[in-house]
Amino acid sequence: MTSSTLQERVAAKLLADCGATLTDFQPLLGGHSGLTYRATTSTGDVVIKAVPEGQRSIGRHDMLRQAHILQALAGTEVPVPRVVVVDEIEPAWFAMEFVAGESLEPVLDDPAVDPVLAANRMRRAAAVLPRLHEVDLATIAGLADPLTPADELERWAKTLGAVPPELVVGADRLLELLRSDIPEPIEPTLVHGDYRLGNIISDGLEPVALIDWEIWSAGDPRVELGWFLVFADGSNFPGVGREVTGLPSAEELVALYTGAGPALPELNWFDALGRLKMAAIMGHNLRRHREGRHHDPDQEKLPDTINRLIETGTALLRP
Repeated sequence: MTSSTLQERVAAKLLADCGATLTDFQPLLGGHSGLTYRATTSTGDVVIKAVPEGQRSIGRHDMLRQAHILQALAGTEVPVPRVVVVDEIEPAWFAMEFVAGESLEPVLDDPAVDPVLAANRMRRAAAVLPRLHEVDLATIAGLADPLTPADELERWAKTLGAVPPELVVGADRLLELLRSDIPEPIEPTLVHGDYRLGNIISDGLEPVALIDWEIWSAGDPRVELGWFLVFADGSNFPGVGREVTGLPSAEELVALYTGAGPALPELNWFDALGRLKMAAIMGHNLRRHREGRHHDPDQEKLPDTINRLIETGTALLRP
C-alpha cells in the first residue's frame, strides 16, 4: 500500500465517521508490525496502524485483532489508547488516539532515562501488570485456547531451531533443562506478550498507555512476568545495552506484582524461558543480517548478549 493510497482512505474514513479533516500524515518509526503513521486532524492527532500492501490481517500484521483487544479493554483499568475508527477493508487499518509521553527501555533505548525515573517507572509497571492479568477472559470474544508453559516453550524452541547453532552456543543445554521440568499451568490470564517499558507510554512515571498488542493471547501470567524481568537488569545486554543504577531487583518487582497475594511458584523457570526467548530472537535477527536478508551492522553487537542470556538462563536452572 502506498502511503498516498492509505492517506486517501484515512482522510475519507475520518471525515465520514468522525467529522475530522486530515491535515498531516507522517510515518512513525520504531514499530515492528505493519505500518504506523501519525495523522494530524482538525480534532486532534491519531495514530494509524495499517496492514502493508499485499498483506492480509494475519499474524503480526493482524491490525483487526489488535483493534479488537484495544476495544475490549476500553473501560477497564488497563491503560490503553482509545480506538477511534476501524476500516476492515483489506489492507485493513485502524486509528487510535495519540497518547503523549515516552516509551523507552531504560537498559536498551536512547536517549538514556534518568535512573531514578527509570526505577520508578519499572516499579509502577510491575504494580500495573496485575490489572491486565485480572481482566475477565469471558469478556474477550473469539479468544483462542490458553497457551500453557509447554506451548510457550515449544513456540520459542521452534524459533531457536531456525538459528544456526554457532550463533546460540549452549542454547541446546538451556532448552534441555527447560524441557526437563516444565511447570504445571496456573489459572490463565490475558497476556500482552511483550510487556516491558519499551511498550508502555509513560507520562512522568505513570503508565498511560500499553501499546504494541500484536502477540496478545491467553496464557500463563508467569510467562509475562519472566519476560518483564529480563529487562530489569542491564547486565543481560553487554555490548548493546547499559546497566542502570538503582533499578529494582527481580525480587522487588515480583513482590510488587503479587502484592498481598500468594507467591508464584517456579518463577526461575519463567525467568530462564524469557532469556531463551530473547536469545532466540536476537539469534534470528543476527542470522538474517549475515544472510543479507536485512542489512544492519548493529546486529554484529549481539553475540555477547546472546551468550550472556544463555549462560544466565542456564545458571537459573542448573541442578
